[in-house]
Amino acid sequence: MQNTEAAEQSDVKTGTADERLKALEAESDIAADYLEELLDIADLDGDIDMDIDGDRAAVSIVGAELNNLVGENGKVLEALQELTRLAVYRETGERSRLMLDVSNYRANRKAELEEVGRKAVEEVKATGEPVRLDAMTPFERKVVHDVVAAAGLTSESEGEEPRRRVVVQPV
Repeated sequence: MQNTEAAEQSDVKTGTADERLKALEAESDIAADYLEELLDIADLDGDIDMDIDGDRAAVSIVGAELNNLVGENGKVLEALQELTRLAVYRETGERSRLMLDVSNYRANRKAELEEVGRKAVEEVKATGEPVRLDAMTPFERKVVHDVVAAAGLTSESEGEEPRRRVVVQPV
């Protein structure tokens, strides 16, 4: 029976777009159930919104008094996201790329990082010198890499976690 389940999971990864969408919706449902239980245990009020963002499930918790779930510089949010991904993995047997947001922290942070990326691009174009940004999480680095690529420049990550940073390169 386990071999059948593994084969079905493998089919979902390589299956049709409809099958992949269903798998992402299942990830969202599992994550939402896990987070609802967590909110109940912590006696916190929050509404859970589920969505599919490109090729990943996206779950958001919105409500007042949720800053403790974000923590300083989003560190608690990162940990909560990893725990949620583990809950999904436990149920599906598949690694999840689920993105979790709390009180629009990631959405707001993404807008800030896009501006950081644009300013770095402007500086590189003006000076012709590489620009090294401050250390960032993987999510933050991806946002900056995307902005740099959209501007026609290249970027790379350097260093080791937790001090890994983006370096924007001249053409």
